[in-house]
Amino acid sequence: MEIKNKVTIKIAGTEYTVKGSEPEEYIHKLGFFVDKKMTQIMEKNSMLSTCMAAVLTALNIADDYMKAEEKNKALQDELEKTKKELAALKEENERISAENKILVSSNTQLQLELSKSESELREARKTFERFSNRNEGNKR
Repeated sequence: MEIKNKVTIKIAGTEYTVKGSEPEEYIHKLGFFVDKKMTQIMEKNSMLSTCMAAVLTALNIADDYMKAEEKNKALQDELEKTKKELAALKEENERISAENKILVSSNTQLQLELSKSESELREARKTFERFSNRNEGNKR
């Protein structure tokens, strides 16, 4: 069972007792916010009744809320788009990493083949030099 807080707040000079499950500090913060908005409206037009000022305050707060909701929706959409882009980049990164492993393996294999070919070439040159040196010795 939720604990209900009983909090007294003051809006436009009138005290209201509010019950809620939110922390007392939060309820005071809400009261202060509404009081500030309502005071701003009443300062702009001192001829407004408290009831009319409350309705205008509610409309202004509703406007702020709707704009915040629209902005939140736009940010949520942007977040989803960013998540999809991130997933695509991770997928591409995995593909490139796999391709890189294949290329590294291929490069290692090619280096081994090159080393073997260089060794065979050195042996062939030595054999050729020995053969050439024998042939020159036979010509003399």
